[in-house]
Amino acid sequence: MEHKEYHSINKPVRKKDAMQLLLGKPVYTDDVTPRDALVVKILRSPHANAMVEEIETAGALKIPGVVAIYTWKDVPQNRYTNAGQTYPEPSPYDRLILDRHVRFAGDAVAIIAAETEKAALRAMKVIKVKYQVLEAVLDPHTAKDNPVLVHPEEDWYPPCPVGGDNHRNLVASETNSDGDIEAVLNSCDIVLDRTYHTKAYNQAMMETFRTYAEMDAYGRLHIVSSTQIVFHVRRILSRALGIPKSRIRVEKPRIGGGFGAKQTSVSEVYPAFVTLKTGRPSKLIYTREESQIAGSPRHEMEIHVRLGADKDGRIRGIDLYTLSNSGAYGEHGPTTVGLSGHKSIPLYTGNLEAYRFSYDVVYTNVQAAGAYRGYGATQGIFAVETTVNELAERLGIDPTVIRDKNMVREGMQMPAYYNETANACALDRCMEHCRQIFHWDEKYPVRDMGNGKVRAAGVAMAMQGSSISNVDVGSATLKLSEDGTYNLIIGAADMGTGCDTILAQMAAECMDCSVDDIAVFGADTDASPYDSGSYASSTTYITGKAVEKACSQLKEKICSIAAEMMGCGTEEIVFGGRQVRRISTGQTLTLEEIGYKSQVFNNQAAEVTVSCSSPVSPPPFMVGMVEIELDKETGHVTILDYMAVVDCGIAINPALARIQTEGGIVQGIGHTLMEDIQYDQWGKPIESSFLQYKIPTRLDMGRLRVEFENSYEPTGPFGAKSIGEIVINTPAPALTHAIYRATGVWHREIPITPEQIALSIQDK
Repeated sequence: MEHKEYHSINKPVRKKDAMQLLLGKPVYTDDVTPRDALVVKILRSPHANAMVEEIETAGALKIPGVVAIYTWKDVPQNRYTNAGQTYPEPSPYDRLILDRHVRFAGDAVAIIAAETEKAALRAMKVIKVKYQVLEAVLDPHTAKDNPVLVHPEEDWYPPCPVGGDNHRNLVASETNSDGDIEAVLNSCDIVLDRTYHTKAYNQAMMETFRTYAEMDAYGRLHIVSSTQIVFHVRRILSRALGIPKSRIRVEKPRIGGGFGAKQTSVSEVYPAFVTLKTGRPSKLIYTREESQIAGSPRHEMEIHVRLGADKDGRIRGIDLYTLSNSGAYGEHGPTTVGLSGHKSIPLYTGNLEAYRFSYDVVYTNVQAAGAYRGYGATQGIFAVETTVNELAERLGIDPTVIRDKNMVREGMQMPAYYNETANACALDRCMEHCRQIFHWDEKYPVRDMGNGKVRAAGVAMAMQGSSISNVDVGSATLKLSEDGTYNLIIGAADMGTGCDTILAQMAAECMDCSVDDIAVFGADTDASPYDSGSYASSTTYITGKAVEKACSQLKEKICSIAAEMMGCGTEEIVFGGRQVRRISTGQTLTLEEIGYKSQVFNNQAAEVTVSCSSPVSPPPFMVGMVEIELDKETGHVTILDYMAVVDCGIAINPALARIQTEGGIVQGIGHTLMEDIQYDQWGKPIESSFLQYKIPTRLDMGRLRVEFENSYEPTGPFGAKSIGEIVINTPAPALTHAIYRATGVWHREIPITPEQIALSIQDK
């Protein structure tokens, strides 16, 4: 039989679920769960800070179809966190399922369960609540050591020592440094001292938060939810509900977008509680308004940068302080903030003599923040890259050239990045490649179009990570079927990223078969091997490495079964894709024959499970350049051309990597030019729908071009690093730079709206 060689890596393979999605088949949580479940709705607080004094539910319970209403008196008193992070969670245990003390406008006051949505909504109007309205902490600048405490409770508990103190409104606080930063800055020719402000942005994924709960045939709680973190959800529910993890099963179907929002367990606990209490299936689907006002948006941050350089453009010292607004609860507060410094300062390792990075994360009475693609790096890179662009303009040096002088290069150790070494770094090649195909030398000069419009260009660099080093675990189970195909079972969550396909490509490459011969399943806490989940840019790098190792071990198992069949030692057997061969005789066995043998009088399972962790987190790198046309009269910015060159190691699937990059750039454009979370003077959110909260459309993104510069990461599968998060980080500083070039004004707060641009030109 002639053997066909299969090559699946670095190829644009069609996504495993593409046809199901294109044909509109039922794949999402609400599609695949029963329709006759109890409808769960949440009554929410209208106040930013209040105590529930009385709650009258008797009238609402008389409404036909209303089954139950639960208040703070009915729930377990176990403090927990909603953050989907590896145990022990860095985020403080500061939540109850329902709390008498409501801490933001939108916080949960009561859970309503009814036969129909109509009955549940009627009940919501009839419930009477008497609040004692308290003074709210709305300004993060005044939150630390404010006499008004967001979390005065005595059972507030931090599982990890991260510098938090609820009696100071502090979620976390830390300083780390290398070298004498003050001495270095004092000896620099120029020191720029700048403060930047980034708003809290909503992930605005198409599918809102949603969860279905039921009791299974064994009396266990079965959760089907749109989540990135099935194993963490199981642990969170176990703690919140006070029941053993063995009584809980969590699975996720197809996710209609997450971008980090679903790394927080936003909706799961409510239907889980209803089902435990009633014994009946229940379902909670957030409205778009609820997703906007009670979701888990990006952390608002203020970043203070002091950057010192010599007049030749050598960057010698960076001092960065971040004030992060966690909102009413501490989810992801201690961890997002670290990336604002550790993923921005190391970009300039080239000549850096000293750095200092310190931060405070504070509680305020606004919607709790969470995880969002870029996870703090986005905010820090905006601040540092904008400061570097200003330095270049002040010194009269081309901003791409000043980066050539200072950027991290392959082989350099990065003190500000946990002393890791850049083993795979093509940042210098990304810059040169981008400069050439963008035609930087032609577009960098400002061009007056003669009709009140000006064209200008801007540039930025970025880095991210690949998993959380020494923490994240990726796992894969691979088993041989009797027809010679394979089942790949994972705990990572495909949320549109295509990880099911990418991991199948890796398995196909290792097992020398077609991607179609790999059936993928996941994620389900009962069936999948443990995986931290899909976040921290970890899936391709960590879970991919687990797949690679699983394939190697399964080949050994297959050869061992074959050796038994042929009556020889395994050292005589060679694996050859669809068959194995005995070297001495040339005798072959097909995978089908071995598959059947594994099911008859056999003591060796034809399957393996492998877990993988990494002591390092290799950064992907990126350069972005943008050309804009700015209308000086209206302040309107039109994006003409956005060019990105990314170093993600070896791209496993270039088509999916390109789509990831395009999507991230568009989100970054939205953050910079239009998306804006605002609160009124009482702390109530203003943007509760897409009418007010504007996100970019295809018409707002101009021409996007994406290319890759390969490096080879020795610790990654097939040399791969991550791609998912880095791609959102260059638009804010690049656009801010282009707007400065067009107007002569530096904007230090995003979004930069047309009104702000027009008024700043007038003021100038």
